[in-house]
Amino acid sequence: MNKSTTKSIDAWQILRIQSEFTRAFDEMSDLGPCISIFGSARTNSDDKWYEEARIAGSELVGAGFGVITGGRPAIMEAANKGAYEINPQKSFGLGIELPFEASMNEYVKTGLTCRYFFTRKVSFLKYSQGFIVFPGGVGTLDELFEAITLAQTGHAPKFPIILVGSDYWMPLIEWLKNTVCLEGKMSEKDFDLFRIVNCGQEAVEKII
Repeated sequence: MNKSTTKSIDAWQILRIQSEFTRAFDEMSDLGPCISIFGSARTNSDDKWYEEARIAGSELVGAGFGVITGGRPAIMEAANKGAYEINPQKSFGLGIELPFEASMNEYVKTGLTCRYFFTRKVSFLKYSQGFIVFPGGVGTLDELFEAITLAQTGHAPKFPIILVGSDYWMPLIEWLKNTVCLEGKMSEKDFDLFRIVNCGQEAVEKII
């Protein structure tokens, strides 16, 4: 591939990225106050965290918030379901193009599908007043640490970040405290940027 062809491809990619941001900003600017809920796309519907995420979605809408998720199955579906049961207009999804699953769960009333993970994360962070994070894997950790980093560095308001499930999250927190913090790679005050609770209702109470 010659230099001219590479530049042409890059130019089209820049335009596509710009278009994706423009579309997301245009459609999400009127959402009102929202809370993003993150969590695993591999959680079964009979798992306790599925029900807790549904409760969180329901309680948030009852308190006047909208709910934004990644629009995918499992925890995200549960949170959208809880929101949808109270007010379908408050159930939002920010999906991602993936080759192995449908983009949106059935409880998303308004949804956008992104090609790029980074444009999706910007949209989550720009239009959320807080974050509730249920047990999840690599994608959930990526979203969690993005939110913490922006709060830590002052690039975003210090919005509430709530982790649900102390048994799940405490091994990670202990590693951060006993290894990362002890080696001077983060500060003790960084642990004030988030809270750990054990159920969806308690997470919503912390947000409020």
